[in-house]
Amino acid sequence: MESLNALLQGMGLMHLGAGQAIMLLVSLLLLWLAIAKKFEPLLLLPIGFGGLLSNIPEAGMALTALESLLAHHDAGQLAVIAAKLNCAPDVHAIKEALALALPSVQGQMENLAVDMGYTPGVLALFYKVAIGSGVAPLVIFMGVGAMTDFGPLLANPRTLLLGAAAQFGIFATVLGALTLNYFGLIAFTLPQAAAIGIIGGADGPTAIYLSGKLAPELLGAIAVAAYSYMALVPLIQPPIMKALTTETERKIRMVQLRTVSKREKILFPVVLL
Repeated sequence: MESLNALLQGMGLMHLGAGQAIMLLVSLLLLWLAIAKKFEPLLLLPIGFGGLLSNIPEAGMALTALESLLAHHDAGQLAVIAAKLNCAPDVHAIKEALALALPSVQGQMENLAVDMGYTPGVLALFYKVAIGSGVAPLVIFMGVGAMTDFGPLLANPRTLLLGAAAQFGIFATVLGALTLNYFGLIAFTLPQAAAIGIIGGADGPTAIYLSGKLAPELLGAIAVAAYSYMALVPLIQPPIMKALTTETERKIRMVQLRTVSKREKILFPVVLL
């Protein structure tokens, strides 16, 4: 019986928390939408797969060395960390002290956890190298820019107003987050509200980059929210289009007004720079 109990305790499912269970279901939903429904598979497939890896019980693939230390609840090790931070030797107090600490102090605590034998997970390392350094968003910017066809915009410059109108979403989202904070529903600081507001611009790389600078603690949630709703545009857009347009208007065939030369396409981004 003891062997069976030890076997069960060694299984990851026995350590599955409610938050992890919810995120695993969300990740599976994103994978299903990407594979079965073909909703932006280039976006939803890696997000869903990353969500699965991050929430595997006891794997710690997304945990830093310090987070792994806190997850193990070793009283002696917690006391050492707490003494360095001048706080109570419990996980909650240590997390609060770390949130208020300078980045240099956080780095020292991370190094101390490594010295105690803990190692960061592979996803935590990837985050530090690619996202935390700001390299990945910039590479994505370059890729998106290289793939963008400015032909329709140059042929009909008035369509620029459509892109400008999208910026309204930024201000609406910032004000919405601050309104939630004002009424005490969800506590958001101004930097957090600003980071959330970038989602309203429908620009994933910008949302990731700015949230990493303004509110790193919300980066994961903001990235998933931004890319998920952009990927679900084919599902969200049709009922809005039907509500705001007539059938005759929807049957209008859009054609490019003129042919844009390669020289124009090359000069346009260069001039903007």
